[in-house]
Amino acid sequence: MPHNPRAVLGLTATSYFMVVLDSLVVVTALPKIGAQLHAGLPTLQWTVNSYGIAVAAGIIAAAALGDRIGRKRMFIAGVMLFTLSSAACALSDSASALIVARAVQGLGGAAILPLSLTILIGAFPLERRGMIIGIYGGLAGLAVAAGPLVGGAVTEGLSWHWIFWINVPIGLLASALCVRLLPESRGPHARLDVPGILLVAAGSVSFVWGLTRSGALGFGSAQVLTTLIAGALLIAAFVVWEGRAPAPMVPLRLFRERGFAAGNVASFMMTGSIFGGGFMIIQYAQLARGYSPVDTGVRLLPLLATPMFVSPLAGALGDRIGPRPVIATGLTLQALGFGWVAARAGSGLSYPEMAVALFVAGVGISMALPTVPTAVLSAVRPHEIGTASGVTTTMQRFGSVFAVAIATAVFTGSGSFRSAHDVTAGFGPALGVCAGLSLLGALAALGIRAQERPAATIVAEGGVPIFELG
Repeated sequence: MPHNPRAVLGLTATSYFMVVLDSLVVVTALPKIGAQLHAGLPTLQWTVNSYGIAVAAGIIAAAALGDRIGRKRMFIAGVMLFTLSSAACALSDSASALIVARAVQGLGGAAILPLSLTILIGAFPLERRGMIIGIYGGLAGLAVAAGPLVGGAVTEGLSWHWIFWINVPIGLLASALCVRLLPESRGPHARLDVPGILLVAAGSVSFVWGLTRSGALGFGSAQVLTTLIAGALLIAAFVVWEGRAPAPMVPLRLFRERGFAAGNVASFMMTGSIFGGGFMIIQYAQLARGYSPVDTGVRLLPLLATPMFVSPLAGALGDRIGPRPVIATGLTLQALGFGWVAARAGSGLSYPEMAVALFVAGVGISMALPTVPTAVLSAVRPHEIGTASGVTTTMQRFGSVFAVAIATAVFTGSGSFRSAHDVTAGFGPALGVCAGLSLLGALAALGIRAQERPAATIVAEGGVPIFELG
């Protein structure tokens, strides 16, 4: 039957919104989850990072499988897997069970994220893609802003289990409607880079595990050194393999373009700073300042709501003057805002002062979000845009994983959950590291060349110049 473009937009956007919301809604509930499951911060961060690693390792493979077996079929499989694993998360009675369920949930999200946009773009003519992708990207901003607030309200009003249960009826209904209403399509039969996927996943898990344990055991312990070295060797092996693989997961030739390489470094640092900073600020707000989950969500709005208002303006400005000054300025502002909170956290930081600092960081984030992907995609040839978009999305996911692990290691080495004072003692250095990552991203942005093609042109060529937080 002929497809209805509005139905395609509704179903793909709903599924995408669910995945993006779930990546942030969990963070607000972590203090409650930790208290009920008797888990500390090094364990809790795996509920975030197991999801992130699964998405990062699976996103390119899911897109390739969709090209081979059918994008609609693969997308529905992703929605079903995400739905069932959400139920498994809700039923988890231990931190270990929750971490495993979150990893499976991440695999479902890895199918939803790329295929939702591919299916959506195919349902609309070229002249309407810019508007449709704007709507799609706006939903990401709404999910980011609503995530901590929704997570806080559900956790406080019901229980943390319900942040996962709410996905089940939505996912089941969406899956049934997708079978009937989504069009099927296929792409070229690309080979799957199975060795690359396994190497990067194993290397990431090993490296992140070593960072997580370093706070408690110290970097000189045999366990930490062994896992860090193993992780570094596995990631090095991944890079070597990608240079020789017949169908690489991450084509290294793209990094010969200075703009692509610099943009991806900026993207990695930007995403890491956002997720690492948000992760730490939420723990600090609840465990050191005593805010309830709902209060935490409301008080984070100066940081998380700004992309809905600032990002469209920043995107237009980037098209006019080029992305380099917009990205560099934005990431510098983000570093300034986070650094401000980190420096003042132990010195009687009032909420009005904290809100101003978070607003500064939020404006900075909002400037970088729409311009980093456009800068990266404008550095490659039109026929490479799809591949480049997948690589950049993967780099963003790994950026969030490594930043959360590093921030957790710094927090554990300087503080603990024993008292509000100890939480604050660890929070300051941890958020300072996130500010440093943002500053490194600003420096990397200086290597981006002047923009050759605006975002509208990239969209018309089939690119995806938006930032995905899911």
